[in-house]
Amino acid sequence: MSNQELTRKKFIQQTMGAIGYGIAATAIPNSTYAMETPDRLPSSKSITFKNVLLETGFERDDFEVTGTKTALFSMVVEDGKIKSIGPNSNIKGAIDAKGYLLLPAMKDMHIHLDKTYYGGKWKATSRRQRSVQDMIALEEKILPEMLKTSTIRAERIIELLQSKGTNFARSHVNIEPTSQLNSLKNLYKAIENKKDSFGTEIVAFPQHGLFKSKSEGLMKEAAQMDIDFIGGLDPQTIDGSIEKSIDFTVQLALDYKRGIDIHLHESGESGYKTVQYLIKKVNESPELKGKTFLSHCFALGKLQGKVLEETCEQLAAAQIGIISTIPFGGLIMPIPTLYKHGVSVMTGTDSVVDHWSPFGTGSMLQKANLMAQLYGYSTELELSRCLKIATNNVLPLDEKGNQQWPKAGDKADFNFVDASCSAEAVARESTIKALYHEGKCAYQNM
Repeated sequence: MSNQELTRKKFIQQTMGAIGYGIAATAIPNSTYAMETPDRLPSSKSITFKNVLLETGFERDDFEVTGTKTALFSMVVEDGKIKSIGPNSNIKGAIDAKGYLLLPAMKDMHIHLDKTYYGGKWKATSRRQRSVQDMIALEEKILPEMLKTSTIRAERIIELLQSKGTNFARSHVNIEPTSQLNSLKNLYKAIENKKDSFGTEIVAFPQHGLFKSKSEGLMKEAAQMDIDFIGGLDPQTIDGSIEKSIDFTVQLALDYKRGIDIHLHESGESGYKTVQYLIKKVNESPELKGKTFLSHCFALGKLQGKVLEETCEQLAAAQIGIISTIPFGGLIMPIPTLYKHGVSVMTGTDSVVDHWSPFGTGSMLQKANLMAQLYGYSTELELSRCLKIATNNVLPLDEKGNQQWPKAGDKADFNFVDASCSAEAVARESTIKALYHEGKCAYQNM
């Protein structure tokens, strides 16, 4: 067990039942998507699969990639890793993958597991809330009631994600005066209950504004707890000062050796200035390179020409990643330009049936599909490349068709998918037949 898991487990043991919100693990009923270990799995630590469909290369004519080559293999998993991949054979006791395609497990890099209606009564959004400020006012009213069920509903979302092939999520968690640290404490319980089948990172998120809601003290407390990132929200429009807000966030991350992941919805000049100021601060503290992210970052969708190209170059040099929920409608994010300049781009489901949005299926394949449609990616090669936004940049084949995943030694985090190749899986949002997390079956429908 890792130090992080030990810390989290100790905290759970100390707080379980001691706070006035949440539901104890023993009270949580079974669910449709609860982890099921097939009775045909061997009892030893080594698991063998047969009839595993793997991509082996691209088919080409004299103009383009026309298809994807595949073949059946056997695969051995041991101690949470892929031990070996070999010729297909009818090995006694092996799990039959039935010719389903092996793809990497999906990674949801932006979600709010701590607040949702999922698993409860249906409720659409209201026209009364039109801005982030409106939503903050709404949350101040409804969070006390939502906290009563936040643990069990977080578990239900995790199970939904697993059924869609996701075994990992980065979750933003409210840190503000209304719920104080209770959203975080309740989420710890859900994570503890699902730790054997799901991985997480936590962002301490001042949802109601860092200074607007006077959350500085709470954020400092959260930074000393078991979290991974310091969050932020629209420094200019919510807190009235780009520099003051970013300076506090950066210093807190440096003090407690955390990463940074800031919600930036501002799409005008203030959004652009926030991007530039964060780049400056990260360059001043190189230890934050590769650990700093801008979620949404709608300001990039308003930039054009030379300014956009230069900004993408600067983001890449500072190793600041962009986590886009790939919005549709009037704003199209410049994801192709970000890729061109080597910026790390990830995505997430964000809201899943909550007071911010009634939508959300929990599917990362749906996000890859949406990206393909928005940017006109419809060829075999283009569609296969779109899978990487759902898997956090893991692809079976490289651009030239060389097999690069899976290999012996890789973590045994994978899906069996009812598809003939990655391109089809993206285009048709193919059905997930089974999900394995660290070599354990987390979901199956085979």
